[in-house]
Amino acid sequence: MTEVTPDATANRPRRSPLHDRHTAAGAKFAPFGGWEMPLEYAGGGVLAEHTAVREEVGVFDVSHLGKVRVTGAGAVEFVNACLSNDLGRIGAGQAQYTLCCDEATGGVVDDLIAYRHADDHLFLIPNAANSAEVVRRLRAAAPPSVTVTDEHEAYAVLAVQGPGSAALVAALGLPTVDDYMRFSPARIDGVELTVCRTGYTGELGYELVVPAGDAVAVWDALLAAEPAPRPCGLAARDTLRTEMGYPLHGQDLSMEITPVQARVGWAVGWGKPAFWGRDALVAEKAAGPSRTLHGLVVQGRGIPRPGMTVRVGDTVVGTVTSGTFSPTRREGIALALVDTAAGLSDGDRAEVDIRTRRTEVQLTRPPFVTPSVR
Repeated sequence: MTEVTPDATANRPRRSPLHDRHTAAGAKFAPFGGWEMPLEYAGGGVLAEHTAVREEVGVFDVSHLGKVRVTGAGAVEFVNACLSNDLGRIGAGQAQYTLCCDEATGGVVDDLIAYRHADDHLFLIPNAANSAEVVRRLRAAAPPSVTVTDEHEAYAVLAVQGPGSAALVAALGLPTVDDYMRFSPARIDGVELTVCRTGYTGELGYELVVPAGDAVAVWDALLAAEPAPRPCGLAARDTLRTEMGYPLHGQDLSMEITPVQARVGWAVGWGKPAFWGRDALVAEKAAGPSRTLHGLVVQGRGIPRPGMTVRVGDTVVGTVTSGTFSPTRREGIALALVDTAAGLSDGDRAEVDIRTRRTEVQLTRPPFVTPSVR
């Protein structure tokens, strides 16, 4: 009997087409949604990379994000009946934050950006870990006229973020796409790409969707341009998004955390006749959620982390979903799901169990810093 040797690559994480560039730059890697991606870089670190984005310009490789193309007659109409936000609010050349919700519960399968090219052409960017499930659900519901194509590894995504991002993009001869949540096709040295005025940092920024085979050339051009950007890892991306109160799927949004609870009802087209999870979400909105996502600012020392308990006195009233040290504010901040029955509002005080002691926090409505996306 012949022994079958398991495929050693079967469980190996995917790698960005820029992996060798990151290795050469001394990146520390970590798993993200089935991908091995740079966490931070040698000679920088999270604080330096975070500060570069807030004050100058940084560039991230976020090629782990999913890429899904939906084409064919009625593509926009079909997706609009599936995802939460109303695609009727945007036209060709515009992007929209939206949610893929579970039909039965209204829980969030994923949050994603939809790029509307035409009535018969949408490009979706979901999170890495959820991309295959979004594709599966869309394919299962699609009419014969609509094709859903998984292009996860066909493209790289480079995020240029910070006050100097427009000057950097212009230095490469790319369009600066002045309006937020708009995108434009472009070309650099023969490479066709898409320039999107989107990002996950709260700063002025762009995301470049580039064919995977051309990613190295575009990355090199970015790093050689002026103003010179700092390469940034996904650890800084997390501190930046937390300062903005942007939710992270799997922590602040999930199959158990609905848009109503997470305070992202603005990304739901409540007036639409149909979208996945509509009945459950309309009912929850009418009744009021049992818990609500609040921001927390630590009063004093201590850094809250996901899973930590929120209390009022000896009563447990919630759980931290995201928490970090804010490099901009120089204090601990967090997002936490707090029981509605506790009767707390923004401005009230509570406590978080940080390690061995209870630390006072103040509830607030994010963002924790002033956004500069526009």
